[in-house]
Amino acid sequence: MSRKYIKNTPGRDWVRLRMGLLWALMVLLWLGLWGRAYQVQVLQGPELTSMALRQHRAAEFERGARGQILDRQGRILAKSTSIQSVYVRPLEIENLDAAATTLAAALDLPAARIRADLGKTRNFVWLARQISDRNARKVLDAGLRGVYLTEESARFYPHGHLAGQLLGFVGLDGDGLEGIERSFDEVLAGKKATFVAQRDASGRRMYLDAQGREEDLCGANVTLTLDSQVQFFAEEALARTVASFQGKSGQALVVDVHSNDILALANYPFFNPNMPRTDPEQWRNRVSMDALEPGSTLKPLLMAAALEEGVCTRDSQYFCEQGLWRITGVSIKDTKPHGWLPVHKVLRYSSNICSAKIGMDLGASRYHAYLHKLGFGQRTGLNMPGENPGLLRPPKSWHPVDLAAASFGQGISANALQMARAYLTLANNGVLKPLRIVRDPAGEEAPVTVLFRQEVAQAVMDMMREVVEEDGTGTRARIPGLSGAGKTGTAQKVTDAGTYGDRYVASFAGFYPATRPEYFIFVVVDEPHPQHYGGVVAAPAVREIGLRTLAYAGKLSEDAESVETAVMPSSQWHSATAAANRVDQEPAGEDQEGIPSLIGLSLRRAVERLRSAGVMPSVQGRGGVVSRQEPEAGVPWPDQDRNVTLWLEPT
Repeated sequence: MSRKYIKNTPGRDWVRLRMGLLWALMVLLWLGLWGRAYQVQVLQGPELTSMALRQHRAAEFERGARGQILDRQGRILAKSTSIQSVYVRPLEIENLDAAATTLAAALDLPAARIRADLGKTRNFVWLARQISDRNARKVLDAGLRGVYLTEESARFYPHGHLAGQLLGFVGLDGDGLEGIERSFDEVLAGKKATFVAQRDASGRRMYLDAQGREEDLCGANVTLTLDSQVQFFAEEALARTVASFQGKSGQALVVDVHSNDILALANYPFFNPNMPRTDPEQWRNRVSMDALEPGSTLKPLLMAAALEEGVCTRDSQYFCEQGLWRITGVSIKDTKPHGWLPVHKVLRYSSNICSAKIGMDLGASRYHAYLHKLGFGQRTGLNMPGENPGLLRPPKSWHPVDLAAASFGQGISANALQMARAYLTLANNGVLKPLRIVRDPAGEEAPVTVLFRQEVAQAVMDMMREVVEEDGTGTRARIPGLSGAGKTGTAQKVTDAGTYGDRYVASFAGFYPATRPEYFIFVVVDEPHPQHYGGVVAAPAVREIGLRTLAYAGKLSEDAESVETAVMPSSQWHSATAAANRVDQEPAGEDQEGIPSLIGLSLRRAVERLRSAGVMPSVQGRGGVVSRQEPEAGVPWPDQDRNVTLWLEPT
């Protein structure tokens, strides 16, 4: 038996051998796995990690919404709306031809152009900017790899051409290119951010950055001093005036006397910033960029300087040479012949000859010094792109005839803003204050300067009141029942040959009321014809703007309610901004019950009630009491434009 056992020993050794081979195989297998793991995780790890990130993560970008531009009442003048844009990462496109065909159909673009963009070797290519929602849905439904939608902000101006040149516009990338959009671009522009979004196996984004990022990317708002209702009044009156007198262009300014806030800044022809691809000439903000000879509107400033320096008094007499005076071989003419005139009537009749004599008594150095202090030849500091500083030559280059011409506004050029700032010095008792066009963000407080004594400023304001209220050249600016003051201007334009020709600039600068003025209004019409006098062309427009602004502000006196309203526009007095702002708002107060009953009310009371509903009426007839209205009381307000006509009867 023992021999048999020894005989079978070799069989047990074979089992051990097989076990050893199995263990060796397992060791080799584990070594292979660890080697592969080392290769994948250590040697190829960075490359494979990068590949995985490209599949599951993508760098995306976002730009915050641009800030809004508001008027002083909080009405929106410019805002941004979300809109989709398409971009591609060409390196991720799988089937170039198929993708190009699909995208061309989705975006309504030529397939050849799409294919050229998809074939670029860059990692980012814009395919289409600011597309419609319908096209965006088609792109999304196509589900193409490497094709992405992103939200951008498109600029929208709710009131069309209202203050278009002042507001300006932005480019496709949201950068301000003109106007306030350009000068306050750093304030308005949204911030840019790039972030990484993780995607699942289907390519859906798992991290919504708008919910996850703490930083606010939106730009800040800019609030203007403008009142869009007053702006509407100014634009409508200006457009009608330029068209009536076949003018080349027009400008209008309305300024609050107490604060020097610009309430309206109008240019004609109009410009709609929603459609910037127009003639660049329409972008031009003429109020700040056009420097023209002021003509006779400069005479009140000459008077203030002469009175301040004691060169003359209100009652000093000057001989007006019966309408023709020659100085160093140059003829100076008046429109009407006059003999001796007291100083306070020189403005009333706008005598060039007497103004020239006063200027020569004042002297070039002193006159130039006052003009310089008033801001002529310098920008106003309103941060408007391309503002023209005008022309004010040094006094040493003035010959006697140059001084005489400068005394009635020739040989000097200024923009409308400079003229407004200088005139407001008279209404503010001789204190020069800066104009304001932006309320927020507030700028640095500019220093004020006292240029004229209070009694001097008041004396000149009294002279300008005589221009309107007496038998002066500005009687067409008169509002019965309300005192007004102003000055006409009729400036000849220089021809290409350097001589004065038969083209004119008509202007009128006015204050309402004359005592304790509330508003300064300045209207300029370039090359009107056949009439070209400022008192005929521009004064009625100033009157209309003043009357409607006072009524809108509730500052029309009881005596002024009987004013003849035939000169007011036959079109409705309505608020362009109120119509736009009513879209998402319910009317308040009496507005909810329909049109109120106005019969028997005074004109002022009726205007106040309609103004609360955002409406200014069209007024027919003379008188101070409403005798009939259309539509009738109780009729619901229409969804669109609200037109109300009032008929008056004498009190």
